[in-house]
Amino acid sequence: MDGILDAGRAFFDGLYSVEWSALALAVLCHLAKVAARTRAWRNIVQAAYPEANVRWRSVYGSYVAGVGVNALVPARGGDVLRLYLLKHRVEGSTYPTLGATLLVDTLFDTVLASLLVGWALAFGFLPGLDVIPSLPPIDWLYLFQHPRAAALVAIVLVVLALAGITWGARHVKDFWARVRQGFSILQRPREYLRLVVLWDAVDWSLRLASVYFFLKAFGLPEHVDNVALVQVTQSLSTALPFTPGGVGTEQALLVYVFQGEAPTSALLSFSIGVKIVLTVVNVTIGFLAILLMLKTFRWRDHVDRDPATSRRPS
Repeated sequence: MDGILDAGRAFFDGLYSVEWSALALAVLCHLAKVAARTRAWRNIVQAAYPEANVRWRSVYGSYVAGVGVNALVPARGGDVLRLYLLKHRVEGSTYPTLGATLLVDTLFDTVLASLLVGWALAFGFLPGLDVIPSLPPIDWLYLFQHPRAAALVAIVLVVLALAGITWGARHVKDFWARVRQGFSILQRPREYLRLVVLWDAVDWSLRLASVYFFLKAFGLPEHVDNVALVQVTQSLSTALPFTPGGVGTEQALLVYVFQGEAPTSALLSFSIGVKIVLTVVNVTIGFLAILLMLKTFRWRDHVDRDPATSRRPS
């Protein structure tokens, strides 16, 4: 908590030096990135339900609503809302199938993020296991310091995942068939490349452009290596989001990978500044989408009343 407060003070102290035009371009790139990402997800869902009319605006609204909730709630709680909203706007859709489409939607991200992390590890940009314990702000540091607890957490997660799959297979008619339906577009590689990978490539191009302009806005060196390293820290910070957005992890990794290139205060200002800006943007468009789609901000009431999310997924 102290690290976050220090970063907040550094951010507000450095506000006078922010380049606002670059900040505006960073936000525009972020918004365009979200639009490209939702085009890819819409095409995945449409391939799973070829007879349905999958409207992009419904997919976009569902996606940004989930992003807005994830910005405030840890452990990606907004993904449940994302599925709930889209299920009620795609006729005949089911949670197992829509959940599978989310997995397809992350394939490109996983491959590219893994390549970037591998590059950062190979060239020594990321801290090793011997260094991680000295980076206290990292959200999942406790697991590195207590391997037995880490093993227990891993076992519990595996058991819960297996229990969920087993429950679904027993209670949901044609469960595995519905899951396979969500992967339909992968059976047509050309369509997958044209309708998904292409949009994902646009998404990543805009994502990196947004990082570039954020670095420029906060007066940090914006060369290619730094853009890639910031993206690596963002990917790692959201891999295990025990806090909203993984803000502690991102701060710790940024300070480590940029050591010697910029003052710690500037790095903390950049980290918390980007987090504040993106959180405000994501929450604003996300809760506006919730209001337009549900006519209320009390989204939990809707999800809790849905028997498919609380007791009997369909």
